[in-house]
Amino acid sequence: MKSYHLIFKQKLPISIRETWDFFSSPMNLAQITPKEISFKVTSAPNHLDEMYPGMIITYKISPIAGINLDWMTEITQIRKEEYFIDEQRFGPYKFWHHQHHFKAVEGGTEMTDILTYGLPMGILGRIANKIFVADKLQQIFNFRKEKVIELFGTYPKITK
Repeated sequence: MKSYHLIFKQKLPISIRETWDFFSSPMNLAQITPKEISFKVTSAPNHLDEMYPGMIITYKISPIAGINLDWMTEITQIRKEEYFIDEQRFGPYKFWHHQHHFKAVEGGTEMTDILTYGLPMGILGRIANKIFVADKLQQIFNFRKEKVIELFGTYPKITK
């Protein structure tokens, strides 16, 4: 299986606690996902109060042409206000490992996403990645970056 590796960084003008509280809540994911993906958390909301290792979260997504897919991830590791990792257990990818890292910086928080993924179907999966999957993931993270700025403001340029 061919795997792909993407890294996204963004600084937010809010505290690490505020950043953690927002990004560690699965209920906030739909806000920072493009509408055309029709992202919906299907886990019972009371099950999602506080993230913990072993937590299973289910979603419905429509990544292409209105095709609805079920997706299930597990929170495999967590260190409060530092990082958490979600891994796909069932869904559109053959492999999905998404690290979310948070670091306090002057004026706010630096957030780093490290995504490693693989697609099913061998050569067809590699072609699909080249034609649209990699671009779609980039678009999703670009949308998220803009939405986070809309929600929390622009990180100030710190000069010394």
